[in-house]
Formats: sequence, structure tokens, C-alpha cells
Amino acid sequence: MTAYGIDLGTTYSCIARVDETGRPTVLRSLEGTDTVPSVVFFESADNVVVGAAARDGSVLEPGLAVSLIKREMAHGTPHRRHGRTYTPEEISAFILRKLAEDAQVATGEAVRDVVITVPADFGAAERDATRKAGEIAGLTVVDIISEPVAAAITYGLLNPELDRTILVYDLGGGTFDTTVITLRGGSIKVVCTDGHRELGGTDWDERLMEHLVEEFTLEHPDVGSPLDDPQAEQQLRVDAEALKRTLSSRNRHVVRVAHEGRVARVEFTRETLEELTRDLLDRTVEITRRTMETAAAKGVRDYDQFILVGGSTKMPAVAEALRRAFGVPVLIQDPDLAVAKGAALYAFEETYRRLLRSGDHAGAEAVAAQAGLTAERRELIENTTIRTVASRGFGIVLTGGSGETPHVLHLVHANDPLPTSVTEEFYTVVPDQAVVTVEIVEQAGAAESPRLDDNVRIATGQLPIPPGKPRGWPIEVAFDLDSSGLLHVTARERETGERLDLRVQIGGMSEEKVAESRTWLSQVRVG
Repeated sequence: MTAYGIDLGTTYSCIARVDETGRPTVLRSLEGTDTVPSVVFFESADNVVVGAAARDGSVLEPGLAVSLIKREMAHGTPHRRHGRTYTPEEISAFILRKLAEDAQVATGEAVRDVVITVPADFGAAERDATRKAGEIAGLTVVDIISEPVAAAITYGLLNPELDRTILVYDLGGGTFDTTVITLRGGSIKVVCTDGHRELGGTDWDERLMEHLVEEFTLEHPDVGSPLDDPQAEQQLRVDAEALKRTLSSRNRHVVRVAHEGRVARVEFTRETLEELTRDLLDRTVEITRRTMETAAAKGVRDYDQFILVGGSTKMPAVAEALRRAFGVPVLIQDPDLAVAKGAALYAFEETYRRLLRSGDHAGAEAVAAQAGLTAERRELIENTTIRTVASRGFGIVLTGGSGETPHVLHLVHANDPLPTSVTEEFYTVVPDQAVVTVEIVEQAGAAESPRLDDNVRIATGQLPIPPGKPRGWPIEVAFDLDSSGLLHVTARERETGERLDLRVQIGGMSEEKVAESRTWLSQVRVG
């Protein structure tokens, strides 16, 4: 009955579970590390390497490696390796399999039920793609929860009886989120959330890499750029990340850049790092301020603490900038592991609650006994609720007929409480219309816009209309967005009862394709 929590990160991932003392514990990889680099190396058609060895392999053969795949969950870019095309879901599934198989070695039991975390800013398509990645990996995805919520669960465990209002500042390897959360009586309520899907520690690495190249070129102007050599570029990326980590604890470091037989020793200081990346940090402060303005409009103006999670928050400049800008106490709460631990706690507690709701009190008792839960802890878990919000607005494309520019009407808005259900009536635009095309979109930018170009199509389908109907024949469309942020849309023609059920999907992966990938990829060795 053990359920696991997985932080499927852009640059690093990890897996955790609740131990026999009721505390969340991260399970170490076969390499002996808490986190695994989210890098996949396609050694051959039937052998895939994930983690540190994959990252090392990417330096020698960068064309066989895939990294930062989490950033591609939004648009489904395919990757072709050894004659086969892999979707982002399939590549992510290899990372999940590595985590699950290493955890099985560590615990002696197979990993089946999991909760996977995603950035708060992920929309329905990315969340659905993450769920499918878990299924392709052979896992049962109990739920998808936002990373800031997972971090708040970990934080709330410290003082479950203490009511707090916090802002979770989550700067990971590839994404950035800010989320305002209230903790009351052990329950969690998300007030609002904001963020940027392509802003993270990788962007800091990019700036460092560019500077290293500039310094090398200044010293060796007669030699080509290291960026023209895929192997040299990949080595620079590895060096840049290591440099960023080093300068989080040291004030000075020297990097050796080698290319075409020439070497440049580049001395780097923490001050140089901060100067090169000041605009990136300023963007996170601006988004944080915007989040707080949204929260203020909802009546939340006072904060007990800012909680920093994500490995990139270890850079001293982050906490300093937040204290200077907002004057709120800042706590760096287990930045690399807090999300996985929170997911494990949620997985455990939700398993316990579901067993109780289903009437399986013996099963619930077994779960509680396994973790040594006290009566007080059981009562707290039973009464805990998590209320979150929509990360993005969702709408439908409307047109008045021939010559009128299509536009978007949003039925669900960013920061609407979840779960939510909205039903609206729409109408045909011409007499004797045979079908209605139902096109669902998701808000793409920071603000809602009726322009098609400011939204992303995430689902489409056609609903038949009975013959001979006049213009303005009614069609009912219902949006159902669950607490995980997964969207289901139903369109219905009332006279015939004809229904169109739309599931949001990304990268063309239908449920049939997911099952097919699960079978095929299970035959590939993952090391």
C-alpha cells in the first residue's frame, strides 16, 4: 500500500516515501545520491541510460542525449534517436522508471502508486502529459500536485498546529513559480499562483557559459568559438552549472576552458555571477510582486514567511533580493528535497483518506500502523484539506460566422478555486449547420486575452447537429477542471443527446498511444 512522491524536475529529479516513523524520506539512487540528473542518454535502441552517467555521456556524444525535457511538455517536440521518435512523455517516462527501479532496490518493494509534482504554472496539457508519462513508465498516478503545494505540505509538518500565511518562491532548474498559501488547522489553501515556464537555474547557467566563451575568445581570438563544437559546448554547460553551485558557497573560483588545443583559465567571482544574471533575478522579483498584488486583491496582505525551494535558491543573492524588496522573513526549506518529501506526505495521507472514504477501515489501519501514526496525527490527516487554484485560464473559440474574426471566451480564469465546473450555452452561426467545431484553448501569457494568438489550442472536436435546424440552435458546453488541474470538456446537443467528450492531450498521445508506448518501452533497458 506504499505510495511514493516524485519530484520530476527539469534538471534533477528524486523520489521519496513516508517511513515507519511517519516522516518523509528521500530514497537514494543506485549511485548513492538523493537526486538524479534529469538527463536521458540513448546508448542504443534497446538500452537507455538516465542520470549522472547520461549527463557524462552527453559530453562525448551530445547528439544521443536529451535534457530539459520538462520544458518541452507544453508543445510536444519529438526527439529522434536510433531510428525511433520519442515524445516528451516517453522521455520523461525513462526518468520515472529510473527513479522507481532505484527505489525498489532501496526498499525491496516494487513502486506502483505515485504522486508526481509539476510547476504551479503548468497548465492542463502539461499536467495531462505528466500523468501519461507516469503511465508509460508502468506506474499508477494517484494524483498530480503543484510543487509549491508539496513544499507547503513539508513546511506545514514542522508546526501543524500553527496557522501561517506564506509565499512559496520556487526557483528550480527550468521553471519559476510563486504561490501564496495559507495554512489553517493543518489544511492548505492556495490563494493565487504565478510564474514563468521557462525561467530557472538553466538560464543562469547559460549566462555563465556565454561569459566563459567570451573570455576564451578574448584570450584566443584566432580560434573558433567553443560553441561551434557540440562536445565543447556540452562540457561548458556542465562546467557552468558546477560553477554556479560552487559560487553559492564560495566567493571565487577558476574555470578551465579548453578548445582546439588552447586553454583559458577564467577567474569568476560571486559578484560577477550576480552582475551577469541580475536581470533574471529581477524578473523573479517582479513576478513575486505581481503575485502579491493578486493576493492583496483577495484580501491577503500580511506574510509570516517566504519559503524558498528549488536548488537555484541556494544562490545567496536570491534571499538577499527578496528581503530587500519585501522585508519579509525568508526561510530556505530543504530546497532540493522539500518537493519530493511533500509529495510523499501527500501520497501517504491521501492513500489513508481514500481507504477511509471507501470504507476499508482495515486497510487504513494497516497504513496508519505501518507509519506509527498517533491518534492525534490520524485525526489531523482525516481533517486535512488542500484547496488549490487554476494556474491558467481556459476558454472556447467563438465566431459569429463568415467574415468575423474568431475570438476566445474564457470560461475558467487563472486563480479560480479548484475544482470548478462551468456550463455555458452557445449557438450555431448558420441555418442547417451540420456540425459544430469545439475548439478549447489555454491562456498562454501572464494575462487573459481574447486574441487567438495569445492562447494555445489544447483540444478540438466536432459535434453533429440534427438536420434542418435554424441559425442560433443551442449547444451546451461544460468545463470541468479537477483539483489536480486536469481539464475535461463536454459538448452536448440536447435534442438528440449527442455528446462530444474532449480530453486534453499533448503531442498527439491518445490513451491508445500511451498503452502502446507503455508496452514497447517496457522492453527497453533503463540503467
